Amino acid sequence: MGNTSSMLTQYDIEEVQEHCNRAFSQQEIVSLYQRFCQLDRNGGGFISAEEFLSVPEFAVNPLSQRLLRMLDALNFKEFVAFLSAFSPRATLQQKIEFIFKVYDSDGNGRVAMNDMLEVLRDLTGQFISEQQREQVLTQVLEEAGYTKDSLLVLSDFMKVLGNSGLKMEVEVPVD
Repeated sequence: MGNTSSMLTQYDIEEVQEHCNRAFSQQEIVSLYQRFCQLDRNGGGFISAEEFLSVPEFAVNPLSQRLLRMLDALNFKEFVAFLSAFSPRATLQQKIEFIFKVYDSDGNGRVAMNDMLEVLRDLTGQFISEQQREQVLTQVLEEAGYTKDSLLVLSDFMKVLGNSGLKMEVEVPVD
């Protein structure tokens, strides 16, 4: 799997499926491998931040720079694990854990008010003022029982999301 010129074996596909908690079918993994090989321009078996930015949808994402900190030099297995948070088969828990990592830019396992403000700045740009962002975040935190000085771990972050109106139950699609 390290060398992008090689083909995936059935064992590789199953290993990647397990690694991403079966968020992708075997055929989807093969398609992702083909895309990975296209992005890995130098054939080194890793995708750099620069190669990620060659994907137009990624380059225009307001959180692209924040996401790049999470994913520079990913091998194929890590690439699939990263994308699994966007799969319809990913659980709500997996999606929330991914969002938490986006907010936790320094990777210390805690999200502070400033981390949340940075993400809101990226998402809202000049559409709302800094004062409005702070007011909204302060209100959301207080409604969940926290202050603007709180450092949120994942379970706290989930509580804040739950209190902000995010549906916190997992819906299982019926095939």
